[in-house]
Amino acid sequence: AELVRLDRYRGFTLFLTFLFYTAYHLSRKPISIVKSELHRNCSTVIRPADLNITDNATWCDWAPFGESVTELFETQDHLVSYFFGIFGERLPLRYYLSAGMLLSGLFTCLFGFGYYWNIHSIWYYGFVQAMNGLMQTTGWPAVVACVGNWFGKGKRGFIMGVWNSHTSVGNILGSLIAGVFVSSAWGMSFIVPGIIIASTGILCFFFLVESKCFFIGSKHMNPFSPHSERIFSGSSAISSEPAEAAEDHTEAISFCGALSIPGVVEFSLCLLFAKLVSYTFLYWLPLYISNVAHFEAKEAGDMSTLFDVGGIMGGIMAGLVSDYTGGRATTCGVMLLAAAPMLFLYNYIGQRSIGTTIGMLLLCGGLVNGPYALITTAVSADLGTHESLRGNARALSTVTAIIDGTGSIGAALGPLLAGLISPSGWNNVFYMLISADVLACLFLSRLVYKEVKGWCGRAPRQRG
Repeated sequence: AELVRLDRYRGFTLFLTFLFYTAYHLSRKPISIVKSELHRNCSTVIRPADLNITDNATWCDWAPFGESVTELFETQDHLVSYFFGIFGERLPLRYYLSAGMLLSGLFTCLFGFGYYWNIHSIWYYGFVQAMNGLMQTTGWPAVVACVGNWFGKGKRGFIMGVWNSHTSVGNILGSLIAGVFVSSAWGMSFIVPGIIIASTGILCFFFLVESKCFFIGSKHMNPFSPHSERIFSGSSAISSEPAEAAEDHTEAISFCGALSIPGVVEFSLCLLFAKLVSYTFLYWLPLYISNVAHFEAKEAGDMSTLFDVGGIMGGIMAGLVSDYTGGRATTCGVMLLAAAPMLFLYNYIGQRSIGTTIGMLLLCGGLVNGPYALITTAVSADLGTHESLRGNARALSTVTAIIDGTGSIGAALGPLLAGLISPSGWNNVFYMLISADVLACLFLSRLVYKEVKGWCGRAPRQRG
């Protein structure tokens, strides 16, 4: 009965954390949809006859927004992930996540209220977006730590591949919700997502159980100790060993200590370039589709969701393959290598027909987001529970923060570089993305070689 109860809470925790990070991404998406309304091509807009203007190129923009301003706003929420992830392991995850979601909801709504309050101050929008960016970074290290505390390594790739679809689901829902209001009242494109993430913060406060150790009698055992691992692997009985038999390393790991874990540096640098590509698509794909395929803002936003649908399938496939082969780095390397030529093809033939557009968006989404999803979930959880840590469960949040924080540098640089390069042509933007994919693959080359060498070494022993 105790085991069944534990399994129910484990499934419930998986569902809740899925819901939480869906809300994080849902509230992050509106700026990429609304940017085409804040900074418009005024030459295509019918100007009222009685309007007295001084600049024909920007009269229809919502001051103070111009192209450079929206690019800056898209990078602000990615540069503090290190601090908040490491800080998160020193607080109860339930309180940490709840506060982050409630405050993120508040600042998302305040951005939308600027439309109704007719605010045109760059300082107002800059402050609100910067504070929202701080709150957004509370999400990822905490939810990965929660899931890592509940699930063992056996099927972690598949479980987290399915679970990580929250990123794409959030992007899809955020695009659709923002698209409903973008042409009529863009403020609601922020207010509705803000209310949704604040509501999930309330759910988190009342219902999240951050670790299975609360349910192993009164022992409060370390979730990564050998005694509690029997539950993760489906044992029919819960260990009756005394609590003192399970080592409980409660000291938080240092930053340098986390960097010394084998594989952390390589996967962190790989994620920097993989996330650069993924977030460039996140923020610029609707505008690219609108400019190249000549879609309206809502239609371009809806079409861009296919990239995220492909990302869901890619994340699940990456998890399945890496679980079966045991090669996390090799799975990521192969997908990154395949993504480079597919990005080239999408730029050249992706807009020739609606069928080609749909197919290429699904394929590129899977190959781009698959490695990104695997590294930020299963790989982070694996490294955060590495054998060198000797069962220190508190290290998971720090390791996740380092890996995702390094990736966040790429998430900040990608959209910014795309904004700087795009005036010279979209071809150059795609060349930048292809180069980033190749670099991401190169950073994994040592780990891929190690995995392949291990497979080759096992084959002769099995034949013998």
